[in-house]
Amino acid sequence: MNYLLAENISKSFGEKVLFTGLNLSIMQGQKIALVARNGAGKSSFLKILMGKDIPDSGEVRISKDITTGYLEQDPHLEPDKTVIESVLFAENHILKAIENYEEALEQNALDHSNINEKRLEDAMNQMDTLKAWDYEQKIRQILFNLKITNLTQKAGTLSGGQKKRVALAKILIQEPQFMILDEPTNHLDLDMIEWLENFLKRQKMTLLLVTHDRYFLDRITQEIIELDQKQLFRYKGNYEYYLEKKSEREFNEGRETDKARSLMRKELEWMRRQPKARGTKQKARIDSFYDLEEKANRVKEEQKLTLNVKMNRQGGKILELKHVSKAFGDFKALDAFTYTFSRGEKIGIVGPNGVGKSTFLNLLTGAELPDGGKINVGDTTVFGYYTQEGLKLNEDKRVIEVVKDIAEVIPLGTGEKLSASQFLQYFGFDPETQFTPVSKLSGGERRRLHLMTVLIKNPNFLILDEPTNDLDLLTLNTLEEFLAHFQGCLLIVSHDRYFMDKLVQHLFIFKGEGEVKDFNGTYSAYRTHLEEEEKKERSALKQESKSANIAEPAPIEKVEKKKLSFGEKREYETLEKEIELLEARKLAIETALSNPSAEHTDIAAWAEEFKKISADIDQKSMRWLELGERL
Repeated sequence: MNYLLAENISKSFGEKVLFTGLNLSIMQGQKIALVARNGAGKSSFLKILMGKDIPDSGEVRISKDITTGYLEQDPHLEPDKTVIESVLFAENHILKAIENYEEALEQNALDHSNINEKRLEDAMNQMDTLKAWDYEQKIRQILFNLKITNLTQKAGTLSGGQKKRVALAKILIQEPQFMILDEPTNHLDLDMIEWLENFLKRQKMTLLLVTHDRYFLDRITQEIIELDQKQLFRYKGNYEYYLEKKSEREFNEGRETDKARSLMRKELEWMRRQPKARGTKQKARIDSFYDLEEKANRVKEEQKLTLNVKMNRQGGKILELKHVSKAFGDFKALDAFTYTFSRGEKIGIVGPNGVGKSTFLNLLTGAELPDGGKINVGDTTVFGYYTQEGLKLNEDKRVIEVVKDIAEVIPLGTGEKLSASQFLQYFGFDPETQFTPVSKLSGGERRRLHLMTVLIKNPNFLILDEPTNDLDLLTLNTLEEFLAHFQGCLLIVSHDRYFMDKLVQHLFIFKGEGEVKDFNGTYSAYRTHLEEEEKKERSALKQESKSANIAEPAPIEKVEKKKLSFGEKREYETLEKEIELLEARKLAIETALSNPSAEHTDIAAWAEEFKKISADIDQKSMRWLELGERL
């Protein structure tokens, strides 16, 4: 069955032509990846496919017999709606029943009035009638794995990353037959990405996917479509196969262009004689000449990003941490951490949000001071810090002014010197874009400019915090090539597993409570290690269980378990919601405590609240477990 058919699609913005005459067909069950460089028009093409934008020419037909879902790169949520309303907003009686139940549960947790208890009882009866409990459990699982906990928070108060996760959860819950996902792994941590990867692999769905995560791409899709030179090129295979066939195509195109240029020189001589095109053959030859001219003048628009900057000399002493500790009240970010960095080390940093990774980076660069221990920075060490937040610039400033504020002339590793304009061209900023205000840049272009401002200072100790977000595959490949040959120290925080595997030699695993484990190996090796450890634990538990069954049981008095009363069942459900709310507040406090610019009075108050919430969670969890055993 044909789910989508797009014919002769073209789109321009002013004089800039994004693509012309695109044709695309997607059949039931296909899982396809769409790749292109930044600015080629990926997001515009997806919007046209989903009817969010109108093409200059052509038409799109989607089967009327299927349901569809579309995750935009920057999704919009109604600011006054709560998270649960945003996730479950759909004309579906089961979803409406679940939404009503969640709201009643939430309200009853806050106020045990007779009205709220009656509303909760009615909501539970409606759930029973519609047999919606399994569906509700699936929703909870999706929300839990995407770490969406505060369901009553207004969408207008969410960060960009939180909005993306809420929008993704909404699509996964609705289970459309055909999904278009634009960069679904942005703002997800490694655990979330691996969960989503397994979720999409299991589901029988039709999928069109835009992603820069090459492992994610390989493990979910079976086909790659590239938007290049304003046209679509299709490759049936994985990412490695795509690179191989793309290289072959470009080589053949180069030969054809050379052949066309040679032939055009002969035709040009004929054209200059200005023939009177009265005959059919002469007219055909003139038309053929213009087609040939277009082919001969075809220039590869894609510029290879060149990263070859001069690095400051690095001395024997680089960076030493001796028993370094940092805490915010009861929250430990780092506990007596000791490490001496060696020349040329490439280290990855792994750990969930809120465990102290950002604090660690700020300690290294001096943005944060330790509570205890010493940090000794070598005299020749020059940090280059690529932050996740990006550039904080005057939006009216032109791109070339941003570079000139740092340096008018840039020395390269080859001994050459480039002007600011030449260096910008090395980074894919053509002369026209160089005079564009920062406010007009795309997300990928901003990232590239930020990377450029870091490298232009010739650092010998690079710290990259989520450098792969919003960068196209061309830029990523070149960045990886540069970093692989970078002679200084490299510290990477990234959720891109391919990027990490290709570059890092060992990992700092942030486990929480200030503990940091040094793992010798790549990220994939670390995941394999964890799986082996989990297998050993399961095997040990199984063996203990067998031993317990063999052992002679001690005589005990048989006690009949009483079933939960309606009030106890309601208490069980309420406790579950209360624990979720407390866990969400605890996570928010952990995030606030890791903020280096927080006031000390606030830190003290948050630490006290953190202690109280932890105690409340323990108490309520014990009661919840007790009721759960009886249930």
